[in-house]
Amino acid sequence: MISTGNLTSESHYVYVYVLCCRKQAGNTRNFTVTKPPPASPAGDAAKADLRNGTKDLLPPSEEKMEERGQWSNKIEFILSVAGSIIGLGNMWRFPYLCYKNGGGAFLIPYLIFLFTCGVPVFFLETALGQYTSEGGITCWRKISPLFEGLGYGTQVIVILLNFYYIIVLAWGIFYLSFSFSWDLAWSSCNNTWNTENCVEFSRRNSSVTVDLNATSPVLEFWERRALRISPGLDHMGSLNWDLALCLFIAWVMCYFCIWKGVKSTGKVVYFTATFPYVMLIVLLIRGLTLPGAAIGIKFYLYPDLGRLADPQVWMDAGTQIFFSYAICLGALTALGSYNKYNNNCYRDCLSLCFLNSGTSFVAGFAIFSILGFMSYEQNVPISEVAESGPGLAFIAYPRAVSMMPFSPLWAALFFIMIVFLGLDSQFVCVESLVTAVVDMYPAVFRRKNRRELFLLAVSLFSFFMGLIMLMEGGMYVFQLFDYYAASGMCLLFMAIFETVCIAWVYGADRFYDNIEDMIGYRPGPYIKYCWLFFTPATCIGTFAFSLIKYTPLKYNNEYVYPWWGYAIGWLLALASMVCIPFWMVYKITLCDPSLSGIYRIFDRGGASGALTYAIYHFHYLFFNFAKNKK
Repeated sequence: MISTGNLTSESHYVYVYVLCCRKQAGNTRNFTVTKPPPASPAGDAAKADLRNGTKDLLPPSEEKMEERGQWSNKIEFILSVAGSIIGLGNMWRFPYLCYKNGGGAFLIPYLIFLFTCGVPVFFLETALGQYTSEGGITCWRKISPLFEGLGYGTQVIVILLNFYYIIVLAWGIFYLSFSFSWDLAWSSCNNTWNTENCVEFSRRNSSVTVDLNATSPVLEFWERRALRISPGLDHMGSLNWDLALCLFIAWVMCYFCIWKGVKSTGKVVYFTATFPYVMLIVLLIRGLTLPGAAIGIKFYLYPDLGRLADPQVWMDAGTQIFFSYAICLGALTALGSYNKYNNNCYRDCLSLCFLNSGTSFVAGFAIFSILGFMSYEQNVPISEVAESGPGLAFIAYPRAVSMMPFSPLWAALFFIMIVFLGLDSQFVCVESLVTAVVDMYPAVFRRKNRRELFLLAVSLFSFFMGLIMLMEGGMYVFQLFDYYAASGMCLLFMAIFETVCIAWVYGADRFYDNIEDMIGYRPGPYIKYCWLFFTPATCIGTFAFSLIKYTPLKYNNEYVYPWWGYAIGWLLALASMVCIPFWMVYKITLCDPSLSGIYRIFDRGGASGALTYAIYHFHYLFFNFAKNKK
């Protein structure tokens, strides 16, 4: 504690100014200022100087520093995080994985990963952002300088995500533009892009002799009109200008959602985060009233407990948790950093985790009821119509809505939902990157319009990089990014080091003390033990299994990439993971080899973690032993 009781009035105001500067940097939590001394004529003069000429006391470079900003209320934070984590993966990945991996039995490994990895890491990142009031890089610098590479690694993943995730929005906008005609373009073979092999075999009672080479109109629309796909990665071809326009529209929407930081984001999410729920409820009600809906729901939930013996089922459950909870991307840290210091982030995180998994589960009913209808209408097993990823959104579902009455209405509603689900996740990823960089260089970017210009530069650069994936061979590039750049392997690697840093270097009990200082009480010990043991152990096991069971990417399970394609994929994966060891080596080579120097790169604010203690005492004993030998 530092008291100002013995300071003169003049020096008191200077001291208050120093404290204010420290507060702006987030370093005042260990300082307590007592009541100032009585005023004096000299003190009144100093006060007048502060009131009338504050500008003279500030360095010229800090005259127009903008405040970092905060959420106006808790609802803005809740909706922003909900919009970030509840995205396309909830709609097109979880239901398919549930069906593929034993139906209701899949919920067992899913829930285990949820409570050992999902919730603990989700809470860790959110609380870390709220406590430090920093973005995804500088928060780790404050916790442990040695682990700052974690921040760089997560932001590399975000940069790569910004290149390719928004491509899905471009596809959604493209399909939406074709949904406003009575005869949907993908429902017939009478279009210029259709081939002679195109066959409209969609109805239950149709008797058609189908050629083995026959293709559906919806598949030909996807491959020959939307993608104009080439034979392979080594035939990139020309740019699809109509998709490029859709991508530009998507980036314009994304830019204006976050161009004023939390001031604009907090208002936009009132619509973008809630509207998809309205669409989901409408589609759910419609799906459950279709003939054959029960067929789809049965396949979605029917438990096959024998599948639990397959390690791949557990791998799928783990990667789905990391994908759908947006952990290890720095996004939760960035969003949490705009909270008020005393916000109850623990309660918020539990509510958001329940909402996210609940949405995934309910979305399964909406999707599989419609796939059941499709199976019923075509009189084929549901396994032949069930798809995951882009195949569900742009092949299976468009085919299903083309069979419904008022099909343009349902197509438009579905693709509007796809666009808004993706938009939330996309602009939060961009906000995460911008927040991280601005917090690294506040003196540069917290000026009038500089943040907006930096955001514009990020958007334009990402837009031009995304154009590669809109070429005729762009789908092969998109799959490389999706499979390697933000893979479960990368996210698991980040989660291992995040939990080790917080629990074993910074100290789990110490972080619990910080949380208690924020929310007024200590959460139950379960989360702490997850950080210490369960989460790193689970992530290490899953990471090792993913390496052992690695299978090279194949497009549509048919096209084999050239060797240099796989090399590019592994470079994308390693780009984020190498940041951690490279930064550690860099910090160690620069640090003072003395005991205090080694100590400082592990922990700035005093050792508390068991690993920090162990290294500290090993270093102490080693140097004392060497000294005594001399």
